[in-house]
Amino acid sequence: MPLTVFLLSRMGRRTGLYSIDSTSLPVCHPRRIKRHRVFAGLAERGKTSLGWFFGFKLHLVFNHERQIVALTLTPGNVHDTTPVEQLTRDLIGKLFGDKGYVGQDLAHGLLRRGLILMTRVRRNMKRLPVSFLDKALLNGRTIVETIIGHIKGFSSLRLPKHRSVFNAFTHLTAALVAYQINPLPPKPIFAFVP
Repeated sequence: MPLTVFLLSRMGRRTGLYSIDSTSLPVCHPRRIKRHRVFAGLAERGKTSLGWFFGFKLHLVFNHERQIVALTLTPGNVHDTTPVEQLTRDLIGKLFGDKGYVGQDLAHGLLRRGLILMTRVRRNMKRLPVSFLDKALLNGRTIVETIIGHIKGFSSLRLPKHRSVFNAFTHLTAALVAYQINPLPPKPIFAFVP
């Protein structure tokens, strides 16, 4: 509990420019799902661009200074767009996401609250005019995957090695706290953004 309170106290500041992404946290190999006991009832089967997995999804919102602003953990079968409303409840500005966050209902709902959702469009969608700055920020959004890879690699965040739910979630919280204490420095593309 104290570690969670410390994590919440170290959340990044609201700057008006945010990136959102999710990552899978598998708890076992897909062939061992029926035998898995540690996270039974908590973890679910989900799919990412890399394939099927059994476990959880960690959803993160970063500001342009690469600090975590909001986060949540869901079972693996939850779609990426489901926790966006709750994660961005108090945010105003622009939110940059990948193609997994494309959705007209989600975009209109966020826009009513003062948050503009910017994503790349799929092949069969009509392109809308985008300013040069927004295009540069959308291209710079790939740094989010680098940050998530850094968090998972630096803290060796692998849930299959845990034999206790409490220890796994403590390890996850500690990994996020370690990143919040020492985040990656901002990328130069954001240097001219207020």
